[in-house]
Amino acid sequence: MSVGLLLITHRPLGSDLLRVATEIFGTCPTRTGSLEVENDASGEQVLAEAQRLAERLDTGDGLLVLTDIYGATPANLAISLCANHPRRRVLAGVNLPMLLRALNYAGLDLEALADKALAGGREGVRQCPGPDGQE
Repeated sequence: MSVGLLLITHRPLGSDLLRVATEIFGTCPTRTGSLEVENDASGEQVLAEAQRLAERLDTGDGLLVLTDIYGATPANLAISLCANHPRRRVLAGVNLPMLLRALNYAGLDLEALADKALAGGREGVRQCPGPDGQE
C-alpha cells in the first residue's frame, strides 16, 4: 500500500498538473485524484465529492492533499476534509515540482512524503538568471 494523493484546486489546475506529471513519468505511480472547484460550486456538494474521493484514495496509509491557494475555497475544503483525520495532510501552494516530488516518492509514509513534497515545491521556485547571467 501507499499514501493516496488528492489535488483540490481551482478548475482546471488539478487535472492539468496530473496530466503533465503523468506525461513526464509515463504513468502515474500511485493512486491519485483531482477535484476542481468552480467559483459558483456548492461547498456542501464539493465537500461530499472530496470525501468520496478521499475514501477511495486512502487505503490505509493516509492521504496527502495538495491545494492551490491557502485561504481560498479549495484549500478551505481540503482543510475541512482533513480535519480530525490523523492520517491526512494538506499542503497549499501546489506547483508542478511539488507534485512531481510527491509522485516520485510515493512509497514513503505520510509524514515523509509531505516533507518531500513541501521541499520540492519550495526548491522548485527559483529566480532564473537574467540577460547578464546574474540571478
